[in-house]
Amino acid sequence: MNDVNIYRAATLDGVAHGFLGRCGGVSMGVHAGLNVGVGSEDDPDAVLENRRRATEAVLPGASLVTVFQVHSPDVVRVDAPIALADRPSADAIVTNRPGLLLGILTADCAPVLLADVQAGVVGAAHAGWKGAFAGVTDRTIEAMVALGAEPGRIVAAIGPCIARASYEVDDGFARRFEEQDPSHERFFSPGRTGHVQFDLEGYVTHRLAVAGVSRVEAMGIDTYGDAESFYSFRRATHRGEPGYGRQISLIGLRG
Repeated sequence: MNDVNIYRAATLDGVAHGFLGRCGGVSMGVHAGLNVGVGSEDDPDAVLENRRRATEAVLPGASLVTVFQVHSPDVVRVDAPIALADRPSADAIVTNRPGLLLGILTADCAPVLLADVQAGVVGAAHAGWKGAFAGVTDRTIEAMVALGAEPGRIVAAIGPCIARASYEVDDGFARRFEEQDPSHERFFSPGRTGHVQFDLEGYVTHRLAVAGVSRVEAMGIDTYGDAESFYSFRRATHRGEPGYGRQISLIGLRG
């Protein structure tokens, strides 16, 4: 795990961005690799070094900005660096300031990176099922528009997240989405008795398209199914592991 592994999206070509996996970090044990989760039970110094490595791999010299993620639809606009200890509670970030690198942490939830290159506005959203259902991507787009972006110019990419085949939920979970819109039934496929498989990536793609985003790239990479490359909360839970790491997805504007 010597080299930081960066997954890049064609829709964001020319924009400083990357969906990072667990390769290339200094953490050990169940957190082995590029764990950037301050809330994990990892060596704090290792986490800080991993965050530094991630930043330098995507936008050298930039100031990394993250938030205290709470599975909400809340978005913050950032105009200047924020100290790690002062990060606000939110699940999405937008900016039009060069030199700030927006970071979203995930371990199965969907990381969404967005950009309106013409307006010079970027955004990053943490779209777990709760945040996605509550409209975190809608609010991210609204916050970008407030900075001068236009939905029809915004392009987006959804990075590595838990895939439908790995995401079993119960029938009550599915009913919640179908009550929101009966057409959401298509994001669920049959599973074992009383359960279905949820397509989180497909649902987030749908929400972005309905909000007017011009192009959405879903990378189709399953975090649960690749333990060497990605952290996964659900996999760690199923294995009875004592903890889990978080990977980071990054986007920023060059100065």
